[in-house]
Amino acid sequence: MSSALARDLAAIVGERHVSEARAERFTYAMDGLPTHRRVPDLVVLPGTREELIAVVRLLAALGVPFVPRGAGTGLSGGALADQGTVLLVLTRLNRILQIDNANRRAVVEPGVVNAKLGAAAKPHGLQYAPDPSSQTACTVGGNVAENAGGPHCLKYGVTANHVLALEVLLADGSVVELGSPGGEPWGPDLVGLFVGSEGNFGIATKITVRLTPLPRAIRTLLADFTSIRAAGEAVTTIIASGIVPAALEMMDQSCICAVEDSVYAAGYPRDAAAILLAEIDGRNVDGVVAETEAVTEMLRKSGARSVRSAATEVERERLWQGRKKAFGAMGRLSRDLVVQDAVVPRSALPHVLETICTIAQNYGLVVSNVFHAGDGNLHPNISFDATDPALKQRVEAASAEIMQLCIDAGGTITGEHGVGIDKLRYMHLIFDAESLGAMQAVRRVFDPRELVNPGKVVPIHACREWTSIRNAKFGMRNDTTGFNSAFPIPHSAVEVTR
Repeated sequence: MSSALARDLAAIVGERHVSEARAERFTYAMDGLPTHRRVPDLVVLPGTREELIAVVRLLAALGVPFVPRGAGTGLSGGALADQGTVLLVLTRLNRILQIDNANRRAVVEPGVVNAKLGAAAKPHGLQYAPDPSSQTACTVGGNVAENAGGPHCLKYGVTANHVLALEVLLADGSVVELGSPGGEPWGPDLVGLFVGSEGNFGIATKITVRLTPLPRAIRTLLADFTSIRAAGEAVTTIIASGIVPAALEMMDQSCICAVEDSVYAAGYPRDAAAILLAEIDGRNVDGVVAETEAVTEMLRKSGARSVRSAATEVERERLWQGRKKAFGAMGRLSRDLVVQDAVVPRSALPHVLETICTIAQNYGLVVSNVFHAGDGNLHPNISFDATDPALKQRVEAASAEIMQLCIDAGGTITGEHGVGIDKLRYMHLIFDAESLGAMQAVRRVFDPRELVNPGKVVPIHACREWTSIRNAKFGMRNDTTGFNSAFPIPHSAVEVTR
């Protein structure tokens, strides 16, 4: 990166918002997953929508790739920038532009912190339902990029279920409107396509989200079990009954002890093999009471040693703080942590959890499980010291076995953390070359030159293989041009504004 480029960027955003010094750039070398490091050549922090557009248009004119980044809480290495790439940090674009109480929606900039949006909606009797465990730090723009979930997505749905419309800045500097603020379905679902695209399509500069009424009644249960299998079977029993709790979370003993040894101690029983946090909420108080009683009975019949209900709001918040801060608490176990993210059918949970324990024992590793049990979204956390090369190799081998285990059980390699760079090596396990090539073709509709967040999500070698297959099949030249003309964005579905 040339000093001339840094000066041109500083002319747009101000000198203090362009970082060239290595010490400053090194601050952004990792995201929430500490096993991947990339030091960007330049870091730029635009402060307004207009500055961001001007920056992207300058980079597009020069053909310089860039990576959008929010709070950096992601867990896939998806917001890291390689050499020759500019990192665009969006945390200064943090305004809540509108809370529309009558229509139950909000309009925000990408740098708005998730929990702050929830706090702004609360006085109106509303909530923004997606609640990632990092919600006190993560931004809505990052949530959109990753299609973030959270404990309460079991009942309320993930980010994609709450985004109505997007203003998107494409890699060439043009601005497009996707979706409808009213949420009416029409034309191609380009909002659904963009949410979860991991920054490969562009930058969401303005996000219109759905707000939902706050529940009138909430009951939070803590059940503890003497075996992981019994806890897993309890999850299947509850969901099979037709009751859908607002949240149904599991933690194993290793994670329980890490939390209880930390400042986030929540009063979890240390001698339990596993605990379940079950929350039932709703607008009908009598209905919530009846469902709570039914879930309590199912937990006991499934082998829960005890089931207790949070007596006060303070106790409820304490129980949830222990769960949501569990990832931070596990920093007590080792200097490094690999956070896996896979999904399996709920009925497979008992077998998969027991097999993960066996894998950990075979490799001599400490694995802690804390995850969204209600929808089968596993988070095995492997604690280790990355300065030990032999140990690091064992961790990589164990991670691969865990991923294969989840796939064999009918699951997939990520539920909410995304692919980024961390799971590139697993993509071929679930997608063939033609499927991966189709993904790349869709990406090039939005970004033909692959300037935004290059090298993420889709393995390049797989796309080259697909291109060769396609060209041989149709007698085409063996190159990778022509994607944008072959798959144009229909003008009826996208309004372009400049």
